Amino acid sequence: MSAWAAETAAAHGEPFYATAEFWVMVAFVILVAFAFKPLFRIAVTALDARAETIKHQIDEAARLREEAQGLLATYQRKQRDAMKETGDILDQARDEAARQASRAEEAVEASLKRRERTALERIAQAEARSLEAVRGLAVDIAVDATRRVLAETVTDKKAHALVAEAIKELPKKLN
Repeated sequence: MSAWAAETAAAHGEPFYATAEFWVMVAFVILVAFAFKPLFRIAVTALDARAETIKHQIDEAARLREEAQGLLATYQRKQRDAMKETGDILDQARDEAARQASRAEEAVEASLKRRERTALERIAQAEARSLEAVRGLAVDIAVDATRRVLAETVTDKKAHALVAEAIKELPKKLN
């Protein structure tokens, strides 16, 4: 400032304190000095409030972080428990599937045995029906053959004697 004052004095030939610029500068310095104290208080108060807000935000963030870590640990524990439970359920399902498969296999075997028995019974019944049919056919053929032979060889007199004898034996055969 003294350099400026010396320059101003040399340029105009009057002392530096007699110039308008000097007094403007002095007034500006006084104005800044008076305004500095309240402005400084306002700035410090605003900065303190801002620092307090930031501190509260940091504390809140730390609290939220701790809460998040607690929740993370809880969910990790729940996930491990769920995985274990899932494994247990899968093991039980496999065991149950094996039991179901063995039961189904036993049921199939029993069903096959029943069907085999039924088929054998049907075969036996078919054989019996076939034998009865063959016997019936044989009886029919024998009766027919006997009728022909009797018709060709038996006379009327002999036929009447045979019928009479059959009628006499009838009461004995019916009892």
